[in-house]
Amino acid sequence: MSYVAPKLQHKFETLSIDLKNAILEREVSLYELTDLIQVLDEIINEKEKESLYQNKIF
Repeated sequence: MSYVAPKLQHKFETLSIDLKNAILEREVSLYELTDLIQVLDEIINEKEKESLYQNKIF
């Protein structure tokens, strides 16, 4: 189960519903802004890899 610290709740709520769901599915604990940034960076990296694979660019 994911956790978003109260001090990050406002920033978290500004994200799209799809992005929030993607974060929550990871079952992470977000205490600091750096935690949120790290998860967002992981999501971006995964999407870039998926895009490269789909376009067969290695």
